[in-house]
Amino acid sequence: MTEQRHHADRESRAGPLSSSRRRVVAGLGAGLAVGLAGCSDSARSPSYEERTVEGVNGTARNASEMSAAEAVAQQQVDQNLSMLDAITVEDHEFVLEDGYLGSTVQGTLSNTGDDRLESVEVRVRVYDGSDRQLGRYVASTGDLSSGSSWSFTVVLLESPADIAAYDLAALGMTA
Repeated sequence: MTEQRHHADRESRAGPLSSSRRRVVAGLGAGLAVGLAGCSDSARSPSYEERTVEGVNGTARNASEMSAAEAVAQQQVDQNLSMLDAITVEDHEFVLEDGYLGSTVQGTLSNTGDDRLESVEVRVRVYDGSDRQLGRYVASTGDLSSGSSWSFTVVLLESPADIAAYDLAALGMTA
């Protein structure tokens, strides 16, 4: 008997119920895996706090200022970080600085937990007046001990006239 005929013969003896049951069990297993993966991702997703930017009068950076700003602006996020109860954002605001810094978001966060934080990152997304995301920027620090605070400055590359709102999230990793 060939392998195909042997397999077909075995399925016909098992009947349609057995074959159907296998498909249902396989489908449930796949659905459970997808569902758990979704839970895992949402547990790591940052929670952003929104702010509007109003009444900012400023001009765009000139070419040399933009070159300097691009050299210090961070845009790559660390995928290993997650939301931690130990990180408390004390305050933050949009600040227009002179010179190459230009548009920034500045603030303070604290490590209110018992453990030292190996890495902390502040992520800022900026939006125009139509709620279109213009960019994502980051400031990061390492080794934030329990009870310590960090004053951060996130350099944004957009012109202040283009920014209508931003949102901010802080993530980290314990040591």
